[in-house]
Amino acid sequence: MVVVTVRAGLACCAAATLLTGCAQWVVTGAPLRAAGEPPYQPPGVVDVDQVLLGQDQMRAITGTGQDLTIIPSMDGKSPVDIEELANSVPPECRFVFAETATFGTGFEDFHKTSFQSPPRGALISEGAAAYRDAAGARRAFDALSATAARCADSSYGAFLVGDVDAGAETVRTRPGACGRDYRLKGSVLVEVTFCSFPDSVSEIVMTNIVSRIPAG
Repeated sequence: MVVVTVRAGLACCAAATLLTGCAQWVVTGAPLRAAGEPPYQPPGVVDVDQVLLGQDQMRAITGTGQDLTIIPSMDGKSPVDIEELANSVPPECRFVFAETATFGTGFEDFHKTSFQSPPRGALISEGAAAYRDAAGARRAFDALSATAARCADSSYGAFLVGDVDAGAETVRTRPGACGRDYRLKGSVLVEVTFCSFPDSVSEIVMTNIVSRIPAG
């Protein structure tokens, strides 16, 4: 069975090619629950499903209408590591293909959804990880920011991350016609990745997600 690993395409869409292969799912621990029972939500932890945008909102922001659809198998509550690709690049660039290298493993709640608009040949994803507290989210963000900077200085930098712009709570990478935006707010780390959409689309998506994160 051939699986189109669209997250690899989002991660490295400067190649202008979607990659095929098998994605390894890395699942963080969670208690078992009965069928039909709502997912367990640790007390005091932000529910990222209440933070991320719905499909209709994404369609409106991207201007794609019904053409924008969720990619089957690319809507999950656990981070995905594409080990074959992650192991083929310098360690500092591993985060491009390994979501556990992006968000770490200390989060309490996670969700990432990828969308496609075939008529435009465009892709966009939204993801968020909620940590036990702001300190945990800060550690994950600072590690990501430092890693992105090191990747930019590596021999793979121009191809995988392009220009990296990092601030106290933001990281932006721009390899070719694609990009990644990260934002830290409180105990939540947000990621928006895209290909063949203008930067403004990612900025609007990010602004809307961040506005839904509770303060404090």
